[in-house]
Amino acid sequence: MSKDGTTASGHKSVKSPLHFRPHEGRFYGLFMRFLRWREVHVSERKFIIILAFVVGIGAGLAAMALKMAIHFISSVLTSHISISSGNYLYILLPAAGVVLSALYVRYVVKDDISHGVTRVLYAISQNKSRLKRHNMYTSLVASSVTIGFGGSVGAEGPIVYTGAAIGSNVGQWFRMSPRTLMILVGCGAAAGIAGIFKAPIAGMLFTLEVLMLDLTTVSVMPLLIASITSATIAYAYTGFDFEFFFAQNDLFTVAKIPHAMVLGVICGFVSLYFTRSMNRMESFFRKFSNPWMRTAIGCCVLSALVFIFPPLYGEGYDSIMLLLAGDSSSVLDGSMFYSQSGHQWFVLLFIGLVVLTKSYATSATNGAGGVGGTFAPSLYVGCLTGFLFASLSNFMGLGPELSTKNFALIGMAGAMSAVMHAPLMAIFLTAELTGGYALFLPLLIVSTIAYGTIKIFEPYSIYSTRLARRGELLTHHKDKAVLTLLKINNVIETDFLPVKQDMTLGQMCDVISRSNRNLFPVVDSEGRLDGVVLLDEIRNIMFRPDLYNRLYVSKFMSSAPARIVTTQSMDSVMKTFDDTRAWNLPVVDPEGKYIGFVSKSKIFNSYRRVLRHYCED
Repeated sequence: MSKDGTTASGHKSVKSPLHFRPHEGRFYGLFMRFLRWREVHVSERKFIIILAFVVGIGAGLAAMALKMAIHFISSVLTSHISISSGNYLYILLPAAGVVLSALYVRYVVKDDISHGVTRVLYAISQNKSRLKRHNMYTSLVASSVTIGFGGSVGAEGPIVYTGAAIGSNVGQWFRMSPRTLMILVGCGAAAGIAGIFKAPIAGMLFTLEVLMLDLTTVSVMPLLIASITSATIAYAYTGFDFEFFFAQNDLFTVAKIPHAMVLGVICGFVSLYFTRSMNRMESFFRKFSNPWMRTAIGCCVLSALVFIFPPLYGEGYDSIMLLLAGDSSSVLDGSMFYSQSGHQWFVLLFIGLVVLTKSYATSATNGAGGVGGTFAPSLYVGCLTGFLFASLSNFMGLGPELSTKNFALIGMAGAMSAVMHAPLMAIFLTAELTGGYALFLPLLIVSTIAYGTIKIFEPYSIYSTRLARRGELLTHHKDKAVLTLLKINNVIETDFLPVKQDMTLGQMCDVISRSNRNLFPVVDSEGRLDGVVLLDEIRNIMFRPDLYNRLYVSKFMSSAPARIVTTQSMDSVMKTFDDTRAWNLPVVDPEGKYIGFVSKSKIFNSYRRVLRHYCED
């Protein structure tokens, strides 16, 4: 075997799933014997339960490691910061964290690990649920540094990516099928959320609503087991207290329902602003081809915003806990406006500006090269929005006195529901985070209305919109899901004999005699498609020898009803077939060069095969 792994016959050698070295041959042999024993004695459904438990343990430990690392770094760096004045460390620390994270990703990881949830969605939709090994730890390291130093992002996206990678790799090690890998990826993601928030129900609902896995008899038990296992580990490490302390002193009454409905609409529009400003900033950073220019600009924006608005530092959970405790003046701690903490109107103005700038701080962190998610920022924005709404309502005397604590809590659910298009997850996550189950009715109202509001303007969540625009998103809609799984390259037929425009009818008849098809592409000298020749259209002149040397292909060729480009999604391909009512269409590359033909019958056969596999329980 050569150094590149090629055998004497010229074929690449195939490595085992665990990439064992020669001296590990005995262990590899035992492992293979175990796999064969498992296939005979343990059904795949039962084995998935075992693997879900293993994935839950791995994701739970990863979640604890990430939380502890962020807390340790942040406490070390900010322990001596003054709360009564502006702190110039807020300019230095976030930029330093982003730069360190960017260096780690570019020169150590050498792979793009940003937008963790979107990459999990892509793996499920397009990559047979396969994630790389380094994804099991690289996001943890990068996000710990980014957030610990003050990057204005959340840890939930990275832990979802990490948990999903653990599930994918565990499944690959045990050579599970792509469909089982999808379930294990969902188990890892659910376990990541359950572990980081101590919220097992929310973890499972995250997988169903955000990752859009179907709840079937096969998937429900593994998802539950992975989530419960991870949450149990979190409780064992951090105790049985809720993540955010919340004490409800004011009961929610029927008279406050109209206020909850209005807050739902407001949360919907705030979430729309948050989503679109994030997308605009992402497009802005993509314009810079030089990564260091992106880093420099992102660091300047982030440092300036954090210095002016210290609550933007890190995940922002300290501010959430203050508002849930009814303490709004402490939000000004560590800022240059600390002396204004006694003026309620200034505090409300300050909180409103933080709501407006949070999306820019988050996108600047990610655009500069930091690693983090939008999960915590959406909770943060919702909490501040709910508090601000209740405070302004009370200040202007609009109806009954509202509890700012209660509305801060239900605002969290509203914003998360709208940003992530996941109302059920937002409701249960907020309740599990705070123990605010007594506010279940307003949580339902605000989450539902916020989700309905943003759905009018944004059909996809902040995570799935990138894939949806490229036609690469797998959804609960079975028809669209199957079309997403189909690839144009797998249905192209290439056994059509090409002809050229300057060929005579006699030469054309010779090609016809050697072909099993009744359709012939006409190409030029560079392989570009000029048109097509249909056998039915020249059948009346094929048997006239007197025309063999007088007629040329250019005279009886015709244009194709449409052309399929290899970059098109299968959904758009089917729309083209519907529009043209054709049965066969030529396929070309982006430069117009002929590749082959695709037929409806081929697509339908592949569709039925994928649908049968996709819908199996």
